[in-house]
Amino acid sequence: MTDGISGRWRVLPRRARAALVLYAAGFLEGTGAHAADLARGGVHAYAGFGPLPLQVFFVALIVLDPLAAVLILRVRPAGIRLAAAVTTLDVLANWYANRSWVAAHPAVLLQPVGLLPITLFGLFVVATAPALLRAVHGSAKADLVMARSPSIRKDAARQSGPDGNGAHR
Repeated sequence: MTDGISGRWRVLPRRARAALVLYAAGFLEGTGAHAADLARGGVHAYAGFGPLPLQVFFVALIVLDPLAAVLILRVRPAGIRLAAAVTTLDVLANWYANRSWVAAHPAVLLQPVGLLPITLFGLFVVATAPALLRAVHGSAKADLVMARSPSIRKDAARQSGPDGNGAHR
């Protein structure tokens, strides 16, 4: 039996809890990075990052990243699905936006900031999402069991006590 969010966290395996914490940390870090970019450059902070749809996507991450983090921390399957979709699009968009830079200076990919951590986080999310969804669905089912009222048999009154009224002496 579970009792809300903390109960859903409790019934998860330790690895699933660790993965959810990493997901949330990654998305909260992304939120901070995009907030800093927007604070520095406004809505045109990504003007040099390619076509307008990519720029709009990068700005939209200021909403999508924290939304994914909140859904993940609430142990919702939608959070994991959103995380996988947003991360996949983010990795693809970053590689597209940086393709000429990567071709000119491939050794810079080894830096601990930029494209490398985004790509590694994206691979981690996509690789772990299916197993994490199974684990979270299990915790949601445990939550549903708690929400259902116990079934009462039709003949419970006859069998519950000597008087037939359900009272025991």
